[in-house]
Amino acid sequence: MWLVDSLRNLVSGLGTAKDKTIANQHVFVPRTPAEIMAAYRGNWIARKIVDIVPFDMLREWRAWQAEPKEVEAIEAAEKALGLQGKLLDGMRRARRDGGAVLLIGDGSPIPGLPLLPDRMRAGGIKWIHVLGRNEITPGEIITDPESPWFGEPRSWMLNQGSKSVQIIHPSRVIRLPGAPILDTNAAASESGWHDSVLQAVFEAVDQATSSPAYLSAMIPEAKQDVIFVPGLSRYLSTSVGTAEITKRLEYAQQMKGMLGMLVLEGTGTAAVEGETYQQKQLSFTGLPDVVRLFLLIASAAADIPATRLLGQSPQGMNATGDSDTRNYYDRVAAEQRVILTPAIARLDELLIRHALGDRPASVWYEWRPLYQPTQKEKADTFKVLADAVSTLGKANVMPPEVLAKGVKGFVTDAGLLPGIDAAYQEHGAAPLSEDRPDADQFDENGEPGEGFTGTGADAGNVLPFRARAIAGRRPIADATPRTLYVSRKLINGNDVIAWARSQGFTDLMPASALHVTIAFSRTPIDWMKVGQTWQGDELKISAGGPRVIERFGEATVLLFASDELRWRWQEIRDAGASWDHPEYQPHVTFSWKAGDFDLSRVQPYNGPLVFGPEIFETVDEDWRAKVEAGE
Repeated sequence: MWLVDSLRNLVSGLGTAKDKTIANQHVFVPRTPAEIMAAYRGNWIARKIVDIVPFDMLREWRAWQAEPKEVEAIEAAEKALGLQGKLLDGMRRARRDGGAVLLIGDGSPIPGLPLLPDRMRAGGIKWIHVLGRNEITPGEIITDPESPWFGEPRSWMLNQGSKSVQIIHPSRVIRLPGAPILDTNAAASESGWHDSVLQAVFEAVDQATSSPAYLSAMIPEAKQDVIFVPGLSRYLSTSVGTAEITKRLEYAQQMKGMLGMLVLEGTGTAAVEGETYQQKQLSFTGLPDVVRLFLLIASAAADIPATRLLGQSPQGMNATGDSDTRNYYDRVAAEQRVILTPAIARLDELLIRHALGDRPASVWYEWRPLYQPTQKEKADTFKVLADAVSTLGKANVMPPEVLAKGVKGFVTDAGLLPGIDAAYQEHGAAPLSEDRPDADQFDENGEPGEGFTGTGADAGNVLPFRARAIAGRRPIADATPRTLYVSRKLINGNDVIAWARSQGFTDLMPASALHVTIAFSRTPIDWMKVGQTWQGDELKISAGGPRVIERFGEATVLLFASDELRWRWQEIRDAGASWDHPEYQPHVTFSWKAGDFDLSRVQPYNGPLVFGPEIFETVDEDWRAKVEAGE
């Protein structure tokens, strides 16, 4: 039995077969990129829907919280890279096309290698470029939930013409979102890209645009002159009559235009046969309200108030529009925190290291308020704070020096006293007390300074280690260079051994001994310069892909493809490691003495390969003897 949850009215026909809306259904009509681009370039409402939100999100930019010199360095780096303008360009493209990216360059000749924040040095970012979704293509999406790159492409392909494609590591790409597609299948069909924000508002935009056009088309028809001519059909039955009546009406129109009069034949009364004249006018009553309604619908569909989208003055008694504006700014601020900040988090980590050379934990930022108070509002707030300071001072609940520092902060931030900040700097910092100035209690090594006892008058003047004192200490020496062997154990080695037995191999290595070698450097290097892998404690090579069985000397190995392992090998090589072979090919050795086994009849293992964490060891020159002994 079917249960129907709806409203029906048999008298009015609501919900019955008489209801014309009962056949309504939603049908998704995807808009082509060409149509979206045409709307953006040719429709003022569509363009404003795309452009307004990114502009409002970025127009006040952000305020970095750190030491003044650090803030100055970060802001200078942002300006040099043109970050604000490029982020604005990228966000506009993302909203229009359903996605865009920022491509980060550090001068590396191999963009397929990862760009890790921990290895970014001062001045490391060389450029940032904005790319649309038609200029760069995402690769296979990582679906392993254990991967730190879950949901990201394994790589990006930069389109450089009809035949040239450059592979880009995902750590170098900052993806900017459009309108999310929550249907997994639909999202997969878009290769991870999103919808354009215009997709869902197209109908509302078309209606809002066409309604003024229809009204404009009615204006030429607003007033029509009508002349009744007795025997008109008789005149028009011959060419001579047609010419006479045409000339007659032309003369009448000319006289009306030149002299402001209309001369007709007859007495002007209906009783006597003759020409009569009427003027008909169209009524536009209510039509402006209809046009305004469609514009408001478009504004609601875009989630942008009419005061911002249309520049429309607030309407209604006591209406100011302040509530709509504040609600809109609150939503934009929420998008800054929830959407934009996580999207550019990796870029910010690189930017801080690019500007400062390291990553101080105390550096952070906040988005500046979108709603800017008027001078009167600033003055009112200043007065309230001044009264609060006066109350605190009279109550004597905190030291005057502490209160004075707080007053300095809000006075300089208020911006109501021009030049106050420079005046503070010229005056200099006031001492903590009249009889005991603030002395540096630590020497260059961070130890208590000369004459400092920590007791008596000095007891209350103990400050934390200063940054310059710590920086002045002798730097820690690099780790002792040594040979390096890096490998990953094959966790599912039993699967490979079972496969090898099924293929007829008998002299097999223990499953616990199966591994993949990543580095074998007889040249001593500093292990600390190699650093940690970005791939995590577990590396999974998905089933399938190119697999080949080869013989390396007396060893029989399974060759497989892995960009992750190639990148890691190259990373270790860049740190100074040596390698005894011309190139690197990931493989797992499963048999050491296969003899003359016919490899041509072997079906390679095509299952997944799951490797454990990286193991760092020194090179064992006696490794082969241990393998032959079964160790």
